[in-house]
Amino acid sequence: IGVRFDDRVTGKTDAFAPHAKIIQIDIDPTSIRKNVRVDLPVVGDVKNVLKDLLKALRESKEQWGAIRSSWLKQIDKWKEERPLTYRFDINIIKPEFVVEKIYEVTKGEAIICTEVGQNQMWAAQFYKYDQPRKFISSGGLGTMGYGFPAAIGAQFACPDKVVIDIAGDGSIQMNIQELATAVINKLPVKVAILNNGYLGMVRQWQELFFKERYSHTHLESGNPDFVKVAEAYGAVGLRATKPEEVVPVIKEALKVKNRPVFMDFVVDWKAKVFPMVPAGAAIDQMIFNEEKEERKLKAVK
Repeated sequence: IGVRFDDRVTGKTDAFAPHAKIIQIDIDPTSIRKNVRVDLPVVGDVKNVLKDLLKALRESKEQWGAIRSSWLKQIDKWKEERPLTYRFDINIIKPEFVVEKIYEVTKGEAIICTEVGQNQMWAAQFYKYDQPRKFISSGGLGTMGYGFPAAIGAQFACPDKVVIDIAGDGSIQMNIQELATAVINKLPVKVAILNNGYLGMVRQWQELFFKERYSHTHLESGNPDFVKVAEAYGAVGLRATKPEEVVPVIKEALKVKNRPVFMDFVVDWKAKVFPMVPAGAAIDQMIFNEEKEERKLKAVK
């Protein structure tokens, strides 16, 4: 639906969904069949097409109900077989832990925006979304610097909602100057910086696929003090360096109602995000966790 089937979605295109019937809906006819085979192309405005589609599905509920139920059970089975997990450490803040605690403190009521990179993946995995229009992310385009302006826009649109941009220390610096906009307009938007001192997703790829030949990914020596940056703009800056400081920082940030808050979480720089699909690989060659990565990487290579 309105998707171009980019490689972030498909993996290796000629191995994408080989046994599925693909229906593509797009207002632009030139986008149909551009990257993958399509069994049923539908050209039209998504809003209008979906209205008709939902009506047809409701009318054929009895026919498709059992199939849908079976499919949902299969998804639940996969979740049980490969749950999203991480290793908690009492001495080091794990980025997944931060996202979990943001969910618990906000009770799932926050509007979450993300930057692009590991932070984006952890935000999608460990904040539980059970309401519509609660997750705003540049998924297909992979635009670093997207999250903070998006969060500012969401805060303007929903002034009474908690809006949090989950960011990395690299991506937040793409549009950090927009703190001025948030301060001038007295927007209480929150930014949770998962600060690992790296361009984490790139570092992860260099570690796994380029024999640890790290290049232009280490930011620590050039990173600013994010607390001081926030304060210099007239915003609030908070920092957590230990797991027990995470929840107090989140709660303190939520008390601020008239200006933005930077929460600088100094997290484990070694943390990697899974699952991931290696470049040029098919989705069924996905790496699911760190323990199995060596065996899987050898198979892909």
